[in-house]
Amino acid sequence: MGRIAQAFARGRPAFIPFVMAGDPSLEASAAFVRALAAAGADVIELGVPFSDPIADGPTNQRAAERALAAGTTPAAVLELVAGLRAGGLETPLVLFSYLNPLLALGDYAPRAAAAGADGLLVVDLPPEEALEHEAACAEAGLDRIYLAAPSSGPERLARLAAVGSGFVYYVSRYGVTGARKVLPSGLGEQVRRVRVAAGRPVAVGFGIATPEQAAAVAAVADGVVVGSALVEVIAAHGAAATAPLGALATRLARAVHGAPR
Repeated sequence: MGRIAQAFARGRPAFIPFVMAGDPSLEASAAFVRALAAAGADVIELGVPFSDPIADGPTNQRAAERALAAGTTPAAVLELVAGLRAGGLETPLVLFSYLNPLLALGDYAPRAAAAGADGLLVVDLPPEEALEHEAACAEAGLDRIYLAAPSSGPERLARLAAVGSGFVYYVSRYGVTGARKVLPSGLGEQVRRVRVAAGRPVAVGFGIATPEQAAAVAAVADGVVVGSALVEVIAAHGAAATAPLGALATRLARAVHGAPR
């Protein structure tokens, strides 16, 4: 059983925070990841900065811009992962990327696995076009995580059941990433529909910002992804964000882990 499977086998919803690698520096990112792990993260999504994102809202776009301005490359992100593993980090790491940065690495799947990544979520790679990706990642031992959305019909969900591993990332609403004040209605039924069809745990992301929202989502989902709210802390504090980031992550983790099921 891989690290991601173990994270979803603990009998509680998984807390999955996201940060952008290299924002504001790779050294700071290493400290942030360790703080998130200490706060109770079950899986950590590590963004690979890209200049032309299609799913990221303004908060994460600006984080990617800061990371790129600091000189962050896909190869440097793998070095960050390798350094974290060498330092003893055991929390599962998922690289959240677009396809172009991965292709720039060459043999990205074996390189990511050798660095210590556990899974890849390639935002702009639909499962219908992922045959080579599936084979490369499976051979390297990486979980392949795909997106589902409110618009995903039976054919797409059947396809998700045939490919991928780890968990399904359910995009809770239409649009891009970013904190929202209100959660979408009917979320529980949508999550159940995806879980039954895909046969894997379902983690919900996009728009979850507060511990109260995280608890509400955790009551119906197998995992809760929080990104923009944490990235905003980094934007406000820069390299000094470790303590406030850890404090918010601790509150979010407690809300997710303590949610009634």
